[in-house]
Amino acid sequence: MPEIIEIPIELTRFQLPQAVQARLQFLLNCQDEGNTLSQAERQEAEGLVELAEFLSLLRLRSTRVMKQA
Repeated sequence: MPEIIEIPIELTRFQLPQAVQARLQFLLNCQDEGNTLSQAERQEAEGLVELAEFLSLLRLRSTRVMKQA
């Protein structure tokens, strides 16, 4: 049986700060334009993408739970 973890509703609304989102977009744009990112930049972009995906998943799951309630 899955364990249920309660998450404060405020956390489900959390988004990347604008400056962090802008940095991620900058790194992705550089990569899309064919520029080579340094290893540190690649790691930074990967971490930011993982965080953004986690926040999206958290929002989707909380929306599903709220609709079921």
